Amino acid sequence: MALRINDTIPDMSVKTDQGEFNLHNWIGDSWAILFSHPKDFTPVCTTEFGAVARLSDEWKKRGTKVLGISVDGVEDHKKWKADIEKAGGAAPDFPIVADDGLEMAKAFDMLPAEYVLPDGRTPADSATVRVVFIVGPDKKLKLSMTYPMTVGRNFGEVLRALDALQTTSREGVATPADWTVGQDVIVPVAVSDEDAIAKYGKIDTVLPYLRTAKLPA
Repeated sequence: MALRINDTIPDMSVKTDQGEFNLHNWIGDSWAILFSHPKDFTPVCTTEFGAVARLSDEWKKRGTKVLGISVDGVEDHKKWKADIEKAGGAAPDFPIVADDGLEMAKAFDMLPAEYVLPDGRTPADSATVRVVFIVGPDKKLKLSMTYPMTVGRNFGEVLRALDALQTTSREGVATPADWTVGQDVIVPVAVSDEDAIAKYGKIDTVLPYLRTAKLPA
């Protein structure tokens, strides 16, 4: 069964280039972004790791830990990080899981349980291992996105989605399409006009079921 929104993610021990740790313990009280890759030293993935590394301060501002996952070993990960820094202009300061035994890929349903990597494999053999997971402090899956190998992930969008998830979790609201921090949010249908006005001071009724408001500063 694939992981679904609000499922608790698997709790497992993982081996990384920064040591071994328990996944739930590592997340702790933080939010977490897990992003997975079918092979080290591949062009699209190298640019993605560089993009994530350049956003290091932004993840930290949001109390969010980052974990890369790739189905190669620790030594390859360490060597690859030098390439990532050269190409991306920033050193990755986050760990990368060495999922060469595919334990994590299978536990997170990125590959069939019976799948075995062939000898002399190429990235295409593990192409489905290109997922972004956003996980809350409660260890539940909040969002997932799966990409093909030819399309680089937009980590500006991942950051925007993280902002939306944290805001809706904290404020009990929803966000409209393309929302960014500071823009109006959607008032839940279950909240009456009177209660919404008392809370937000003013609401904009676009449709009977679509009301927006600005969050208090």
